[in-house]
Amino acid sequence: MTPTQQAGQLLMAAMQPGPATGLDGPIGQQGLGSMLYLGGWKDSGTVAAASAHLQDVSPTVDGTKVGMLVAADQEGGEVQQLTGAGFTEMPSALEQARDPDLRASAKAWGAELAAAGVNVNLAPVADTVPAEIGRANQPIGRWGRQYGSTPAASSAGAEDFARGMQDAGVEPTVKHFPGIGRITGNTDLSATGITDSTATTTDPYLAPFADNIEGGTRIVMVGSAHYSRIDGETPALFSKKIVDGMLREDLGFDGVVITDDVGAAEAVAATPVGARATKFIAAGGDIVLTADPGQVPTMVSAIESRAKGDPAFARQVTASVTRVLTLKEDMGLLRCG
Repeated sequence: MTPTQQAGQLLMAAMQPGPATGLDGPIGQQGLGSMLYLGGWKDSGTVAAASAHLQDVSPTVDGTKVGMLVAADQEGGEVQQLTGAGFTEMPSALEQARDPDLRASAKAWGAELAAAGVNVNLAPVADTVPAEIGRANQPIGRWGRQYGSTPAASSAGAEDFARGMQDAGVEPTVKHFPGIGRITGNTDLSATGITDSTATTTDPYLAPFADNIEGGTRIVMVGSAHYSRIDGETPALFSKKIVDGMLREDLGFDGVVITDDVGAAEAVAATPVGARATKFIAAGGDIVLTADPGQVPTMVSAIESRAKGDPAFARQVTASVTRVLTLKEDMGLLRCG
C-alpha cells in the first residue's frame, strides 16, 4: 500500500442518506477503508445497494481486493440508524436485558444487517450507569442505552448482544471504553460535565469490557470523556495510559480500537482536525471515526506527514494498519482480485 492508502485504512467516515456514491471521492483519493451509515437510512434494499457499491469501489492492491468495513450504529431504542423494510424495530438495551434469549434476538437483528451488506455494528454499550445517577447520565442513562446498573448486568447484556451479532457474521463493537456511565455531560454535545473522577485503572466498571474481550470481541470503541484519577484532563481516546496501557496491556486486547466520533463531537472540538487522528494513533488506537467525510483529506495528510518525520509514529501506523487488515482478512474482506 502507498502511505496514503495506509492512512486511509485508519479512517471511518460517515455517509448520509443519498447516492451510494457519496464516499467515492475519499475511497478513491485517500483510500478510505471504513464507513458508517449515519442520518437515518431507510429500507434494507437501499442499504444493500449502497453496501454493494462501496465494496465494488474499494481498492485493489497488488492483486488483492481490500474490502470495506461497512458499519451501522444499531443498538436499539433511540439509537437505530437503519429502519424501515427489512429492519426490525429494536428495543432499548434496558429492555433487551429482560429478554430471556437475547443472544438469539441479536442474531436475528444481525442477520438483517448482514443481508444489507453491513459487516460491523457499533454496539453493544458496555457502560454501567449507577442507579443513583440513572437518567442524569446524559449520553447513556437518559436514553436507556445501558444493560443495567451493575457491572455484572452490563456484562451479561453486552456479551449476549455481541455474541448474537457474531453468530450472524457481524462484528460487534464494545463501547465506550473505559466507561461513560458516571459522567453527566454528553461528549457529543458538550465539553463540560464529561470528567469521571471515580474511575481508576482497577475500576470494577471495567469488568464488562474485560469479559467481552475474553469472549472474543475484536473491536473496542474508546470514548472521549476525561478520567482525572487516571490521566488528568486528557480525553480517553488521546491517552496512551488508557488505550495502550489499560486496554492493550492490562486487558490484553490486541484487536482493533476505534474512536467515538471525533468529527463533530464538542469534547474534541478544541483539537485541530488532523491532530485528532494522529493523537489517537499515537495513544495506541487504530481507526478514527468522523461524522464529517470532508475531514478525511486533512486527517490522511496529518497521518502521512507525521509518519514521514517520526519513525516511532510510523511504526505505530504500520501496527495499526496490520491490525485492521488482519481483521479484514478474518472477515473475508481480502480477496484475490
